[in-house]
Amino acid sequence: MEEQYQGTSEHWLDRPEAGGWFAIWLIRFIGLHFGRTFARSILYPITLYFYFRRGPERRASREYFRRLTGKPGSAWQVMRLIHAFASTILDRLFLLARGIGTFRVSTRGVEELHCHVDRGNGVMLLGAHVGSFEVLRVLAAGRPDCKLKLVMDKSKTPALTKLLEALAPELSDSIIDTARGGMDIVLALSEAAREGAMITLLGDRGRPHESMREVPFLGTDAAFPAAPWQIAALLRVPVVLCLGMYRGGNRYDLVFETLAEQVELPRTDRNAALDAYIRRYAERLEHHLREAPCNWFNFYDFWQPPTTHAAHPAIQSNLQQAHSS
Repeated sequence: MEEQYQGTSEHWLDRPEAGGWFAIWLIRFIGLHFGRTFARSILYPITLYFYFRRGPERRASREYFRRLTGKPGSAWQVMRLIHAFASTILDRLFLLARGIGTFRVSTRGVEELHCHVDRGNGVMLLGAHVGSFEVLRVLAAGRPDCKLKLVMDKSKTPALTKLLEALAPELSDSIIDTARGGMDIVLALSEAAREGAMITLLGDRGRPHESMREVPFLGTDAAFPAAPWQIAALLRVPVVLCLGMYRGGNRYDLVFETLAEQVELPRTDRNAALDAYIRRYAERLEHHLREAPCNWFNFYDFWQPPTTHAAHPAIQSNLQQAHSS
């Protein structure tokens, strides 16, 4: 009998971290002591385990393929997606512990990004839960003069975050933790922009009570957070799409595309302006996913209606205060 998909109101933050502390550190031990080839062989039973044990993620993946291709994802397609996700997680370990040497990474649009960086005013690299963000280290290694600042919530995946920081202690200094909240984030972002840093964050997921805007994505409206664009407008930095598309094996394609030279959000028609920027972002995400479908790592009901359209006054007012100081 074909498994039926039913939407759920569960928010992505409510889903537990995959694997847990023991499983993640076991993979670390196996990978670093027995090598990447042997560690990758273990991903097959892991894929089967999560396919059968994580029903919500399995059903959400089938729905993703239905929106992408018009037909619910087959068991093979869903398992390929889970395996690709597990592969990128494993590769993060090797990228941090041993560098980029064993990987084949091609780049597109990097010259355009360097033009933004060379202006010295900072740039926002806007990614998504698509492929691997960790391959950005290829770019960072080539531009040691430019700091890389990652905006992320360390509390969402504590076991994985602890592992990555153990492998690369310097990683902690490059993270702006959104769990800090309020003025601390604003000051850190403003300082990073003044230093001309590449500020990296993901623009596809919103937190509860965050301002969200709905735009077409894979045939149906989906909600995307407005905060990245509000931040870019107030920091006056260009926005560049950044995706590390996984191509199988040890191959990645690091893509950069300018989405906005300058984000302008006028007082009149502010929402229309936001929608135009977010629509462009969603269009480019869709384009790259159609090229490489097994890179979508949002394992929940992405198209569920947003829980709220409340404003995000704290970020906006605090950023304005930081700029005026």
